[in-house]
Amino acid sequence: MSKSDQYCVIMAGGIGSRFWPLSTQKFPKQFQDILGTGRTMIQQTYDRISKIIPNENIFIITNKEYIALSHQQLPEVPLQNIVGEPLMKNTSACNLYMTNKIAEVNPDATMIVLPADHLILKEDIFLEKVKIALEIASDNDYLLTLGITPTRPDTGYGYIQFVEKKNSEYYKVKTFTEKPMLELAKTFLESGDFLWNAGIFVWNVKSIRKAFEIFLPEMTQQFIACEYNAESEENCIELIYPKIQKVSIDNGILEKAKNVYVIPADLGWSDLGTWNSIFEHSEKDEHNNSVNIKTALTYDSTGNIIHAKSNKAVVIDGLQDFIIVDTDKVLLICPREHDQEIKDYVLDLKSLKKGEKYV
Repeated sequence: MSKSDQYCVIMAGGIGSRFWPLSTQKFPKQFQDILGTGRTMIQQTYDRISKIIPNENIFIITNKEYIALSHQQLPEVPLQNIVGEPLMKNTSACNLYMTNKIAEVNPDATMIVLPADHLILKEDIFLEKVKIALEIASDNDYLLTLGITPTRPDTGYGYIQFVEKKNSEYYKVKTFTEKPMLELAKTFLESGDFLWNAGIFVWNVKSIRKAFEIFLPEMTQQFIACEYNAESEENCIELIYPKIQKVSIDNGILEKAKNVYVIPADLGWSDLGTWNSIFEHSEKDEHNNSVNIKTALTYDSTGNIIHAKSNKAVVIDGLQDFIIVDTDKVLLICPREHDQEIKDYVLDLKSLKKGEKYV
């Protein structure tokens, strides 16, 4: 397969509500330097994949309001490759939209689809697995995903069960399970034939289009109405998006298709979706606190994540395993074990009078 037939789509449309109040509607987490590396999450995603995919073949699909921000952070990506959705419709719609755009340019394209906001520490292994996946997908009618070797029974991730075939680089997928209860997650880990679902997909445009025609025919018909990479595209997308079903690519296609395969990969991966995952990957002080400023004092306090503005002094006394986040508009204090409930705090806040301005 020629390198010119390899494409990448970076999905950057989410608002990261589990990472509120740092991640907000106006400035979501993919555009932030969460771990203090000097590069934002979307920039790090681009840095990795641009080692094997040329700039002109890299596309960003984001919310319409983040087009300028995406271009500002990734000036290397051609502006016409940064595409804005008028509404959030989950991952099936954005995948079909980008498949149609790329297929119009190159009907022989093979593409990798990446979330914009994931941490991958083992970059060399990632690139090696991606190259393998692109080669397999270019030659076969397969829908491929990278599955992460699990390190703990995490209830915040989806799981992929595979059918083992000795000495193979990839395996047939048996089942997908969304965020299981702890006891079930422990069983998955013990069985040895489950991987975390990282939401990283690889396929050729013919295979994924065929899957959409079979499993989401109505959505396929709606998208056929548009002429891609033409002046009329934006207006057409604006018209069809309100009618499109809101469904994830996992639920809409991958759980139903029989030609789904997984490549196991130990990537040092995290979706950095919660404050706990940030805590896990950040530096700690001698009391196991993760603190982002030098003007913080802690007393009899351990296991906390403390994130505040650099112009403030923060004093914490007697707290264990808490999340303390102070921004211009919001102060959040909650136990670390409640980090999955932050989404609910955001929803409740929205229901308050003028609550929208805090999210």
